[in-house]
Amino acid sequence: MIVASSRTANKGICEVFLGRSQAMTRVVAHRGAAQEAPENSVQAFLHARLQGADGVELDVRRSRDGALVVNHDATVDGLGAICDLAVADLPSHVALLSEIIEACAGMEVNVEIKNSPGEPGHDPTGSLVTQVLAELADLAHPDGLIISSFDLETMEAVHRGEPTLRTGLLLEPGADLVRAVELAADRGFTAIHPFVIGCTTEVVAAAHAAGIAVNVWTVDAEHDAISMAAMGVDAIITDDVPMVRRVVDGPH
Repeated sequence: MIVASSRTANKGICEVFLGRSQAMTRVVAHRGAAQEAPENSVQAFLHARLQGADGVELDVRRSRDGALVVNHDATVDGLGAICDLAVADLPSHVALLSEIIEACAGMEVNVEIKNSPGEPGHDPTGSLVTQVLAELADLAHPDGLIISSFDLETMEAVHRGEPTLRTGLLLEPGADLVRAVELAADRGFTAIHPFVIGCTTEVVAAAHAAGIAVNVWTVDAEHDAISMAAMGVDAIITDDVPMVRRVVDGPH
């Protein structure tokens, strides 16, 4: 059952972003321009800006010495788990969260907190969320941020810690998207992040009616980009920024 007060709060938080996206779907670079530089590196995000991305998506984890580093996988080939490595042990292209935020000044930044149960470094205590929120508070304007995760408990901790911060619940392929919209509204999240396959016009309409944005991943085929833009999704997360930029800027 959707809680009315949560739905009202969602509409208030998302109003400006939904209004903007109904006019133009945002183009978000998935881990930066990973075709031009190592994914999640400073160089990849700088390239994404040059390619015309409106925003970027990145993955954050915590190193052994307590630093917030940007890396998709829980482990680094040949070195081990990030949670067991100090920053000095990591490859040079693995950046600190602070370095990426600085490089992406003026862009929307979607920070995915990697905190899945069963992975090395999983934090059930909420301390990772607390640290991410504290660091972002010192680094970035909240209007330029959205925090996402596949882990529901992590997302709930983010919302408790910063209720006015935009939050996107990441959804695995095959997820029940209608139920996800209801869950997001009930828990006070402001967006769902569904996989491209399965996202429909009906889902987008239901989400927008509930004050929930739809940021779809990972859209790398032109026909999918055309379809998502026509549906009016709020953001397309892609590995091919130039292609999606052409689709969004052109007729569809």
